[in-house]
Formats: sequence, C-alpha cells, structure tokens
Amino acid sequence: MIDASSKTILIIQTAFIGDTILASHFARAVREQYPHSKIHFFLRKGNESVILGLPTIEKTWIWDKTGGKFLNLIRLILELRKIKFDMVFNLHRYFNSGLVSTLMKSPVKVGFKQNPFSLFYTKKIDHLIPHQQVPGTFWHEVQRNLQLLQVVNLEVEIKNDSKMYKPELPLLPKHFEKVAPYVSDSYFVIAPASVWFTKAWSEFNYRGLTEKLVGLGKVYFIGAPGDKELCDRIRKDLPHTENLCGALSLLDSAALMKKARRVFVNDSAPLHLASCVNAKTTAIFCSTVPEFGYTPLADDSIVIDVGQALSCRPCGLHGHKICPLGHFKCSEDVSVLKVFKTVSTQHF
Repeated sequence: MIDASSKTILIIQTAFIGDTILASHFARAVREQYPHSKIHFFLRKGNESVILGLPTIEKTWIWDKTGGKFLNLIRLILELRKIKFDMVFNLHRYFNSGLVSTLMKSPVKVGFKQNPFSLFYTKKIDHLIPHQQVPGTFWHEVQRNLQLLQVVNLEVEIKNDSKMYKPELPLLPKHFEKVAPYVSDSYFVIAPASVWFTKAWSEFNYRGLTEKLVGLGKVYFIGAPGDKELCDRIRKDLPHTENLCGALSLLDSAALMKKARRVFVNDSAPLHLASCVNAKTTAIFCSTVPEFGYTPLADDSIVIDVGQALSCRPCGLHGHKICPLGHFKCSEDVSVLKVFKTVSTQHF
C-alpha cells in the first residue's frame, strides 16, 4: 500500500470558470488530507488562470476544445496514461470528463453517479441539485464536491455552514499593484453581464442602482471585452463611474473586489471571484435559485431575488438566452431599492 505522503492524484473539472474556481477548495481539502501528495488538475482552456500558481497544484493539464476538440482530448489522455495516479477525482458529470477518468491507470476512481461513465468508477456518490441535507438547509457545490473526498477518507467531515469552504485564487502582488490606482476609501464594483441572459439582472435596474451608488463613491464596471458596450450603456452620462471591461484580468478583477465597499454580481463567475477574496457581496438571482447551491461564500454576502413565488422559476439550471415566457419578471421585478439597501441601512 502506497504511503499517504507519496500519492499522485488527479482532479478533473472541465466545466465553466465558476465551477473551476469552486474546485480550488476541493484541491486544498485533498492537500490537507494528503499533505505530501502530488496533485494534478485537468481543466478546459480559458480557465487555467484561476488554477495555475495555486500552491496545492503540482501540474495543470489544459484541454483545448477549439481546433480538434476530441483529438486534443485523446492526446491529453495518452499523456496522462503515462502517469500512475493513485486516485482520480472527477468533479464533472458529463461524457468527456468521464472518459478521461475511465481511461486513467488508477486503482481508485471517484465521481458522481450522474456521469455516463460512472459504471467504471470504484466509488461514486449522488450529485443532488438541490441537495437538502437537513430541512431548510441546502448544500453548496463546494460541499457536494467534498463528498467525493469523504467516500475515500471517512475522516473528512462536511459542515452545514458553506461559508467555511471558501475557494481561492493564485493572487500575486502584481494583481493588487495593477488595481492600486482604482482603490479608494469608498468604491463599488459591478459585474452586470452573464453568459446566460436570464441569469442577469436587467440593464435598466443596473442603471437605477448605479444612479444611487454614485452619490456614495466611485463605481467600477468589470467584465470581458464583450461586456464593454453593455456597461457603457448602463453608466452613460453618469459621473464617478469607469468601465474596466477588458482592462483587467480575472485575477485583477478579484483584487479590485477585495477592498470594495460592496460588489454587485449576478449568479455567474464574478460571484465566485468575490468569494475568493471575501469581498462584501450582493448577489442578484434571477432565473436560477439559491437552492441550486452556487451562492456567494463571503462572510458578508447577501442574496437578493424577486421575493415572490413565480411558477416559472427556476426555468433551468443554467438559464436561457431569452425568457421562455417573455415577461422576465424574475429580473425586472427585483427592486433597485432592495438591492441598494444592502450597501448600508444608515442611508434610509
């Protein structure tokens, strides 16, 4: 039997950037249980910046899904098969990651039952969305992931307080130096965009929020280069605002969030960036619901939603490009005042 101190372990998470960020906590938990292990991380290209440089990770394997997606996957599998992994943990529930797990030379393969290749796992567990552990308490994705470690190490205890399990980023002094010119005593950060239209609070409402915030401090907008036009429309003609879309990397954006008076996000990747730096966070949930398990993990974090029962909500796990019913009440009916009040009640 191989000593715990010399294990070589593979962690697989090829989903979206937010899922990759959350997986950083799993990697840290593995390191805590096997402190001298060599941990490899398999992810999709575009997500590597949030993992490369983490002290828990020995090597990162990057799957390029462009220009020959499946061929690139097979090439990586052949390289990985040269390594005798003592354990493989697959945090993803879909075909390609299951294929990678199955083809690894490892005596222990752990993953979720919902993966089509789970038949070939040595240990598997249910991935439940929502996961109601006790009445009224729903597990976060970080807690669901920890189940995979728990089934191979019974000493792992999963607490019901999800905020104990914050993810992390490979932040360096250079990231804080990059945003130093923007940091002041009172500033706010807004990330208004989402890959899924129905997961984003409406442009009109973000405009209303910004109009209120500029009386309290500078407002910075962050996002990808493609989000710049949206943010320019929201802040048009408003003083004390600046559009940093495309100017900051993901890690720079997290560094800017850290000292913000408050960060405003949708149920999207910036929410998880904020959790990594424990930023004061207001997360606005529209078509998705907190019970899915992707809420902010910062100590001072608040989830705001429509606050009333909508028979159509949630309309899916990831959201849609348009509201299926055309009214988009889950976004439009979230009050600007309700969101603004999360800054501080002293202004009312």
